[in-house]
Amino acid sequence: MSKTILVVDDSPSIRQVVGIALRGAGYQVVEACDGLEALDKLKAQKANLIISDVNMPRMDGISLVKQIKANPNTKFTPILMLTTESEEAKKAEGKAAGAKAWLVKPFQPAVLLSAVSKLA
Repeated sequence: MSKTILVVDDSPSIRQVVGIALRGAGYQVVEACDGLEALDKLKAQKANLIISDVNMPRMDGISLVKQIKANPNTKFTPILMLTTESEEAKKAEGKAAGAKAWLVKPFQPAVLLSAVSKLA
């Protein structure tokens, strides 16, 4: 059975590019446009990995990571941040919240898939 990855990004084009790369590698993909939608999707379906942007409306990625890690049902789900944020302070904040990896946009699909294979 293929692993399910939740992709959370407010940009439809980023969700599409990430989704194409992941589906091409055999993963099932569920998409959400922000942190609140992601939390709703996680209530209905378990994810093996979450890939999230940092800057999103309604609920940002760091807040999403904190919510996921606070929930007993999802606290062990690995999270990869995929974002334009490259500042060490932001990375440290993400890591402190519970993110396992940080990938900066623009990204190469091969680099993304390599990170995903280590985490999922």
